[in-house]
Amino acid sequence: MLLLHGYPQTHVIWSDIAETLAADFTVVAPDLRGYGASGKPATDENHEPYSKRAMARDMVELMTALDHETFFLAGHDRGGRVAYRLTLDHPDRVSRLVTMDIIPTLDQFNQVTRSSAKGSYHWYFLVQPAPFPETLIGADPEYFLRHTLESWAGSPDAFSAPAMAAYVKSFSDPAVIHATCEDYRAGIAIDCDIDQADVDAGRKIDCPMLAMWGEKGRPHKRQGVMDNWRRWARDVQGHGIDCGHFLPEEAPEETAAALRKFFQS
Repeated sequence: MLLLHGYPQTHVIWSDIAETLAADFTVVAPDLRGYGASGKPATDENHEPYSKRAMARDMVELMTALDHETFFLAGHDRGGRVAYRLTLDHPDRVSRLVTMDIIPTLDQFNQVTRSSAKGSYHWYFLVQPAPFPETLIGADPEYFLRHTLESWAGSPDAFSAPAMAAYVKSFSDPAVIHATCEDYRAGIAIDCDIDQADVDAGRKIDCPMLAMWGEKGRPHKRQGVMDNWRRWARDVQGHGIDCGHFLPEEAPEETAAALRKFFQS
């Protein structure tokens, strides 16, 4: 089972469920390219090194190195975007797919409303040319990190002290701040282009898919989730969980149970 985290976190998001899942699965939970302890390669004018296609290749190479030719795949937030891109680009590698609290990137931009723009303001801030967002975030990275995480959570105690400390330590690195901005710059550009190419070609996710979301999250995060994924996947089911954006940390028991049930079915 490959578990992929989102912004602005690291593999630590899976801490509350990894041990439980490890009773039934081999659990692999890396930091994505640009995040945490993973590499932060130089970018280019098209932001291709931080495209979800590039990040997906990293994960395929990782699982090959670990001798997992096929695997279950679950991704939260940005990790969900890497996960569905990996499934589309490497359909022979993924047995089942789970996404958490996202819709496809192209749909996210094409369906902007006042509510979604307000709730996802960071999408439009982080994509501004360097070093503008990097400079502003770098002035007080811990404040930006805490504000971002706490404003997306459905409860004030969503994050354990060790987890928050790990996130603060990682996000205090200027290289992480820059790389994660590049993740979003790729999102609004090359990632949308790649998504559009799939739509134009009629390409869809073939393996069974589960879409999950937080029922206490921002309204635009939970509205129309299934309508969107049914256009992208041939066999998709979905449901919400009684929490905010951070399913693995806010509702670890429910999230672990849903993953186990879906991956063992």
